Amino acid sequence: MTTVLHILLYAQILLCFFCLYRVVMGPTIPDRMVGIDIFGILVVGICAILTILTGRMFIIDIGIAWIILSFIGTLTMAKYLSKKKLNE
Repeated sequence: MTTVLHILLYAQILLCFFCLYRVVMGPTIPDRMVGIDIFGILVVGICAILTILTGRMFIIDIGIAWIILSFIGTLTMAKYLSKKKLNE
């Protein structure tokens, strides 16, 4: 089972590089934001796999904090792109 988890871990790390490529080379700001969101989801998956492999539960807390910050950033970017003020 650990070899399957290692393969999944390496695959997600590889996919993170593809997302970073999309963030850097994205033609528009929404494309870059989607790349950042997918990157955040992959980081949470990496944290979950590392928690299973190492048995250290604090890693999943890092993943939860990451996804909360990613959600707040997505909401902020959506407000910005819709040309509304942040307090509306």
